[in-house]
Amino acid sequence: MFRHKGKNRTFAHNLRLATLLSFVAGLVNITGVLAVKTLTTNVTGHFAFFAEEVLKHNYVTAITFFIFTICFLVGSFTSSFLAEYVSLKNPEFSHLIPITLEIIVLIVVGIFGTQSGTVSIEGKLTAFFMLFAMGIQNSLVTNISKSTVRTTHLTGLFTDLGIELSQLFFYKNLEETKKLKTSIYLRLSIITFFFLGCFSGGFMYHFLEIKTLLVAAFFLMIAQWYDYLRLKFHVIKRKTLKH
Repeated sequence: MFRHKGKNRTFAHNLRLATLLSFVAGLVNITGVLAVKTLTTNVTGHFAFFAEEVLKHNYVTAITFFIFTICFLVGSFTSSFLAEYVSLKNPEFSHLIPITLEIIVLIVVGIFGTQSGTVSIEGKLTAFFMLFAMGIQNSLVTNISKSTVRTTHLTGLFTDLGIELSQLFFYKNLEETKKLKTSIYLRLSIITFFFLGCFSGGFMYHFLEIKTLLVAAFFLMIAQWYDYLRLKFHVIKRKTLKH
């Protein structure tokens, strides 16, 4: 799911990556909305709010929205930097540190975060770290899949889905049509699991509140161990076949 890159990646790899991490993003997204009244999986809306607050001369609030975007950017930078650094010696484990960092951030926020909204300093810090975590995830998934999979926001997905659905009316070549349908299926899977993450996260929030993020971290740990165990299985299988 994480280790395979470039030509070694298959549709199955991308599908597993897309469904699991879009579900995680959905959990984080709804938790951010309910806990601190902030979208924490993308920054598009924050730019609009930043401009609005500047026009109203609410500069302190404007700076908060600007920092939201910076936190996502820093998360993306950190994820890519760590992945590149590790890949110099161990390319197969380039994902390990970024995803571990994301898990740690979600656990810390899940335990020590607040549900007081973005008016308080605690609420702002909670949103900052959630955006940082989603920046890590978005960068990691984009790098691994070579921009085929994006899991933290849906705007681009709906745009690409609309384009590809329209192309179904014009692409008649069997191979092109098959490739197009595969891409549509992948995008629909991401959208579906993001929605399921939001829906189930909203339900869990009534019982767990900010600790819903611990569930998101748990799913990331499952993904991490799944990849590790598969690697160990293939190593043992190769050794067995050699003997």
